[in-house]
Amino acid sequence: MTISIIPHRAIWLSISGVLVLTSLILLATLGLRFGIDFTGGSLMEVNFTQPVAREQVDQVLVQAGYKEVTVQSSGQGYLIRLPSLSEQEHQTLLGALRAKGELTEARFDSIGPVIGKELERTATTGVVITLVLIGLYVAWAYRKVSDPVASWKYGLLTILTAFHDVIIPLGAFALFGKLFGWEVGTAFVAAILTILGYSITDTVVVFDRTRENLLHHASQEFETTVERSIHQTLWRSLSTSITTLLALLAIFLFGGETTRPFAMALMIGIFTGTYSSIFLASPLLVVWEKRRS
Repeated sequence: MTISIIPHRAIWLSISGVLVLTSLILLATLGLRFGIDFTGGSLMEVNFTQPVAREQVDQVLVQAGYKEVTVQSSGQGYLIRLPSLSEQEHQTLLGALRAKGELTEARFDSIGPVIGKELERTATTGVVITLVLIGLYVAWAYRKVSDPVASWKYGLLTILTAFHDVIIPLGAFALFGKLFGWEVGTAFVAAILTILGYSITDTVVVFDRTRENLLHHASQEFETTVERSIHQTLWRSLSTSITTLLALLAIFLFGGETTRPFAMALMIGIFTGTYSSIFLASPLLVVWEKRRS
């Protein structure tokens, strides 16, 4: 069965438009739930030898004077997000929790608000610079194929599809933050950068095949050349994405509570990255050319 992509480009572009618009609405209305990496604070993970009820942990925190905290179950333990604690406050709280049962502390991180703001600025700047540099490189690499589409348009479309593949996971995590309390931290930034690399690679593979076909089939109609290029790379993209998604699904299901947000971010990003490289980038290339003509 052959899927016609370019002839039905209005459908694929509409799907992308709806997803991006929905993501922007979620971001505007719900916002992201930032972790201590960005906001500052302390994160404590404790594992009890014997099951301890969530209500008992909440009671300890309230008695210790910590009312605005987030407690998340993790197996037989809990992830506790608090304001920044000094070492003395940290040990005092641990002692109060040990009164409820024998435990081991698996993790304790404390970050000041100044460092969090600096990390937020650095992460944003890094993503923007990465996108710009990749767009410039793609435009330079395709400089010899300027007919019928100028080389800089390949670079701009690569950046646009990368934005598409980043904004959708961001919108999804705005929703997940509301529903499940999932936070955005350094692991999420790592997932976004991974998604960018995956998405751009997939898009460039299709564009590169388009470039080759334009050189060898110059007399062929542009839409036909782009359609042929997509189908020549389609199964390669799908097989790579499916195997990657299966591995991430295993991590999501069996990797534990702390790895699930990271795995989910990658799954959403890789799915949208595969979609955009096939159903968004090349159809936009054709639309742009037809409007210019």
